[in-house]
Parts: sequence; C-alpha cells; structure tokens
Amino acid sequence: MIYLDNSSTTQPDNAVLESFIAANLEYYANPASLHRMGRETDVLLRRAKEQMLQLVNNREGEVVITSGGTESNNLALIGFAMAYRSRGNHVITTKIEHPSVLLACKHLETLGFEVDYLSVDEQGIISIEELDEKLRKDTILVSIMHVNNELGSIQPLAACAELIHKKSRAVFHSDCVQSIGKLPVNMQHLGVDAITVSAHKLNGLKNTGALFLKKGIKPQAIMHGGGQENGLRSGTVSVPNAVALAKALRLSVVEKERADYRTWRNRVLETCTKYENIQVLCPKNSAPHIVSLAFRGIKGEVAVNYFQENGLIVSTSSACSSKNGQAGHVIEAIGLHNRFKNGVVRISFGNTTTDEHIEQLVSVIERFIDVIEKGM
Repeated sequence: MIYLDNSSTTQPDNAVLESFIAANLEYYANPASLHRMGRETDVLLRRAKEQMLQLVNNREGEVVITSGGTESNNLALIGFAMAYRSRGNHVITTKIEHPSVLLACKHLETLGFEVDYLSVDEQGIISIEELDEKLRKDTILVSIMHVNNELGSIQPLAACAELIHKKSRAVFHSDCVQSIGKLPVNMQHLGVDAITVSAHKLNGLKNTGALFLKKGIKPQAIMHGGGQENGLRSGTVSVPNAVALAKALRLSVVEKERADYRTWRNRVLETCTKYENIQVLCPKNSAPHIVSLAFRGIKGEVAVNYFQENGLIVSTSSACSSKNGQAGHVIEAIGLHNRFKNGVVRISFGNTTTDEHIEQLVSVIERFIDVIEKGM
C-alpha cells in the first residue's frame, strides 16, 4: 500500500524511536526529583527544550510539553483567555480551525467570553479587512491556524500579527500542527506569540506535543497538580517524549518549503484540471504537501475505497471528522457547491512519498474519473 494520508499521522522515524528508547533506558528518573539521577534527567529535558526553541527562533521563550496538538490548543485558548480576562473578554478565531480550537472557543462562550469567528473565501483564506473590523480594545486573544488541515490554505500570519499588535494588546496564537516541517515556522518572522505543534504529524510519536510561548507570555494553567512545567502543566514530564519531539523537529524543520512536495502537487493539479468532474480545493495559496479534491456527485467514502482497492491510502476531508459521513465545517465554510461537497478527498505527502507513488496516484485518479463518467 502507498500511504498518502500524512496530514492525519505519519510513520515514526527510526531515529526518533531510537532516541525515545535510549532516553527511557538511561534517563527514566523523575526530572523533578532532587537526587543525582533526577537532576541529570532534568538537564536532558532542558537541553531538548533549548533545541526546540532554537528551531523555531524563539530562544528566549518557553516550551511546554503536552500530550499533543489538542491539549496545546486548549491550554492556549482557555489558558490565555483566563489569564488576561482582566483586560477584556473578546476572542477572535476563524471558522475553519481544528475542532480543538473551535470547541475550546465554544467553552469560553459558556464562561461569558465573546468570540468572533472570521469567515474565509473559497480558497479558505481569511480577510485582513475583516480581522481589522473585528479587533477591539477588549480583544485579549486571536487564534489563527497557519495551514488548514483539510485544504492546505496558508493564512497570512505576518500581516495578521502586524495588525493585531498595532491595534490591541491581544495574544496571537497559531495552530502550526500542519505547517511545521513543511513550511518555515519562525516565530519572530511570523510575529506570533504562541504556537502549537504535534509530534506525530512530523514523523514523531503520538501523544506528544508542545506549546511554544514567547518570553513574557503565559497562559493560566488548565490542569492542576504538582506544578510541573513552570506551573503550566502539572504531572510528571515524560523526558523521553520530549527528547523524541526534539529529534523529530531537528529532522523535519525547514527554512523553505520542500521542492519535491510542490512538484508532486503541481503534477496532481495538472492532471485534475483536465476534468470537469474534479474540483481542486485551494489551488492557489496553499501548502505544498496537501491536495484536496472534490469529485462531482459521489461520496468521499466511495473515492477512498476505490483508491484503497488500487493500492493507495487517502482520507476523506479531515480524519478527525471523516467518520460522520457529512461535509465538515471547513467544506461548509468555503461554500463548496452541493454537487461536490460530499465527495472531498484529501491527499497528503510525507517522507515516505516518492515520484513513483505520485505517478500511480495520477493513474488512479484518471481511472476513477473514467468510472465516474461512465456511471453518469
């Protein structure tokens, strides 16, 4: 089978697994312990964090190790809102965020916060003008994802940051789960105050993530206990997971987008634009590793099954919502026509993808279109 669902999860890299095992065998002591083994483990944890901070150009900041992107997003959304509530109660996000952001915002609404949800165009891109209109003096938090997990659309974070910091005192957070390792993620250049990353999206381990914070930016803890992670995330820190995350980031972080991903994406787009029964979602300003296609008049599950029967693993829309059989909130937000919106398939490249895989993908797409047209 050829695996083309890397935006859902990736195969762990052998070097990452080796670093995890080595840390477990030697540095298994509790880093909060005062004895020698505990101190040695704490030194390793600090070294791993320093490496991670350097990789995103946030050397003076802080990184909180979490269980993954969902926890990191919850800590950011709920934690920042509660920490800065004395400044105001207004939060801004977008309609196409990951559910871990959207549902955290819904929770904030039950606590009395006011949340504005920015709309997007048919490419899945927000409007800077709308952001400008929504920003207020009492805006305390803005959360805008870098790359959308279903469309691959890239948001103009640097322009957003300039506007946000000019017009408000709001903390600017970005979910960078789908961008890190595929696009440059430089916190200084992007102008963001906090970012979320997840290890299993970049050939690391599941149940490992992080929230990166600029110096002086601190959310309120949402989980209470022993006060680990500078009081932000209680519970014994898994140093082996932190070491493995640092390794995954070292292996994957890029200074520019990968040329092979862009070449493969263009190859698929060239094929699809020949057919009326395929609509490419977000063909312009999008990440190179994600291609989302909408097939006219069929369900996405039909396409996924056909691709699987022909040796390819792809997904319907986002894996987080693909089992409910309905068009997701992202597809609804871009206003995709009813004839296409139930037939969305997401193809995502990774480190195991090759030129030969792409040629087989193109061949299967062409055969599938032929099947669709004969059935109409």
